[in-house]
Amino acid sequence: MDLGPNSLEQPGKILIVDDDPTHLKLYSWIVNRGGYGATGALVNSSGLALCLSEKYDLVVMDYNFAGLATASSVATKIRAAYEGVPILVLSDQPYMPSDIAAFASAFVRKGDPELLLQTISALMQKVRSA
Repeated sequence: MDLGPNSLEQPGKILIVDDDPTHLKLYSWIVNRGGYGATGALVNSSGLALCLSEKYDLVVMDYNFAGLATASSVATKIRAAYEGVPILVLSDQPYMPSDIAAFASAFVRKGDPELLLQTISALMQKVRSA
């Protein structure tokens, strides 16, 4: 099953946000294999550095961060940097945590790359039709 974007369209640019470099590589690989362009942003003890000159169609962010960062503080920073860009929350939680629900356009439980790509595809269709 082809889960990627239409071959005649530009691939969507997706920002992956996580505090684990291994997860950044894994999810970037999954997103790239799905036909999208993935860029990683690492959340660390000094926070989250975002490239404001870049434009993204979608942000995929982890929910749990080590240290002082919370999902809602990271999502607030993402919203300020990329106004109107949908946020897809990835978590090992069985449901969307209430503190991130106001920021999220979608929620996917970790461990299901096919569902992740299907959800990205659905969100990208909404972005393109807006």
